Amino acid sequence: MKKYILSALVVSTATVFTACNDMLDTDPRVTELTAATFPGKPADVEALNAATYSIMNTLGGGDQSNILNNPFYWWSLMSDDCYGSGGLQDNVAKSLHHFTTAGANQYEADFILLYGGISRANNQIETIDNVAWTDAQKAQRDQLLGEAYFMRGLYNMWLSQLYGDVPLITSTTITEEMQEEVSAEEVIYPQILSDFVSAKNLMKPERANGSGHADKFCAEAFIARAYMFWAGFYKKVGELASGSAPAINLVEQEGCAGGTLSQADVVAGLKDIVANGGYELLPDFRSLWQYSNSLLWDEAHDGVGHAYEFIADMDRNNCFDMPGMGNGNKEELFQIQFMNASSWSIGGTYNNPRMYSNYLSCFWGLRNGATNDNGKRDKTYPFNQGWGQGTPSCNIWDDWTDAERSGDYTDLRKKASLIDLDNELESYTYEKDDNEESGYAVKKYADVNLDACAADNDSWWSKAEGYSSSSLDNKQQGDHFEDYYLMRYADVLLMLTELTGDASYMNQVQRRAGVPETPYSLKAVQNERRWEFALEGLRFNDMRRWSGKDSGESSYAAKALEAQKGKMIVCYGQKGAKIPMAHMTCSWAKRYADTNGFLPKPLSQIVLMNGKLKQNPGWDDNASASEYTYKVLY
Repeated sequence: MKKYILSALVVSTATVFTACNDMLDTDPRVTELTAATFPGKPADVEALNAATYSIMNTLGGGDQSNILNNPFYWWSLMSDDCYGSGGLQDNVAKSLHHFTTAGANQYEADFILLYGGISRANNQIETIDNVAWTDAQKAQRDQLLGEAYFMRGLYNMWLSQLYGDVPLITSTTITEEMQEEVSAEEVIYPQILSDFVSAKNLMKPERANGSGHADKFCAEAFIARAYMFWAGFYKKVGELASGSAPAINLVEQEGCAGGTLSQADVVAGLKDIVANGGYELLPDFRSLWQYSNSLLWDEAHDGVGHAYEFIADMDRNNCFDMPGMGNGNKEELFQIQFMNASSWSIGGTYNNPRMYSNYLSCFWGLRNGATNDNGKRDKTYPFNQGWGQGTPSCNIWDDWTDAERSGDYTDLRKKASLIDLDNELESYTYEKDDNEESGYAVKKYADVNLDACAADNDSWWSKAEGYSSSSLDNKQQGDHFEDYYLMRYADVLLMLTELTGDASYMNQVQRRAGVPETPYSLKAVQNERRWEFALEGLRFNDMRRWSGKDSGESSYAAKALEAQKGKMIVCYGQKGAKIPMAHMTCSWAKRYADTNGFLPKPLSQIVLMNGKLKQNPGWDDNASASEYTYKVLY
């Protein structure tokens, strides 16, 4: 397991190019280091590369406007697997869950951050040959260029999935044409896939080995994810195993000769990962998550104090912090990495004091008890306190339980992903201002405490090998270093089954979970994806691509979201007086149908663009403003 130490390189490069205050108004090269002098050597390009990646840390660890910037957290909140929940004041999380907004610029943070990442990638692509590369350095040059193309494609994919049709910026010199909003279906996705193809062809044909960098196999996996969303959502191909998805036209650029990308090409890339990538499923699903760390395992076996029985039957060699498990494991293709470098002095548009901490652990932490009980080990062991926003819905627990009953099996992943508060934490009580509480909490990224920790709110990381104290000086907010998975090998296998109809790939995932192996059906794939990636942020865009754009209130996504209505929830901490879940303004089905799952574009950016940026449907009609305006429901 990697050591958590301050990296001067990453911290310094994360603050070099932060001149942009708005989306399109500043050339990122306007610093004392001009394009004429920088980059001048390979190390300079490495620094640019680190700065391009560092946007992911602000997304994964930054907290702005009282909401985590991680787009996968946003998509979890927008799915049927989460409620907004939290306290009465946590209106951003509840706004996302109800497809409403409490402010015209409420969802601006990721809009700015993602364009910032695109700008950094463009700068890296344009200036890479300022360096006089030798023949011996060509592989290094191509790898760095491939990573820049990959990150540009990734940031554009997230941007367009969040906000729909937006300007496509492919240069640091922004022309009038680039300022125009373009079709995601016809313009942005061809560019995204071209960038991923360039990345695949330029990067070395070897694994990044948990370094946090993209590699060829990572690019092949994201080609599949992007293509499947384009084919399902925009082209409305409901079942990809039929092979009926069209080819997409590519853009000619370095590493990509143009032409087209077909479904067969996508499948070939995924099969290359299986045959040559060296990735594998970890033997125990629990090994992926920090609650299976060896320190907690030891407490389960030492006969002293608390004991977390859920991991007591694990092989200690498979614990999260053992070699080959946890962070940097062989199932990770790509991830956001964190380290104890957070500091209250970090600032700027693209930075946040907690950007090097996986702040999801704080947002999904437990809001236990009234008065001063919040975070007391006797109430929550082995889990730690937090903001309690985005709790799992009743729907995911109930649907999962129904699937187990119908198949007469127990799926380890359910209790490995979700905390059943009533049965696992018998002393747990709700805060008096809690609302939209289901009785469940997130286990996957939950921070963990130990009897061995000095204080109730300490994180287990303070006892981990290589730990050094964060300059944030707040363990409850700063000490969260679990990788955020962006692509796991399990996804490669499930995408292959969905694209080919060959269940043997899916069966590997089922065997690891200890559930019955099933033949291919779209329903089986849909269930496996929901269970395997519960609360990892993939569910919402899966729902969208299985529905197709403009599919109305009868679509897969709309019906799944509407099924939340009537579930019994806890509000104001009144555990014995549950009330039925309701949409705050109209219905989830209508809000999904009206918006197609896109968020509103920030008003400030629309004004900045002088009308070239158009508001998304479902957020632009004054007559229906009451349906998309946040309402206090409880």
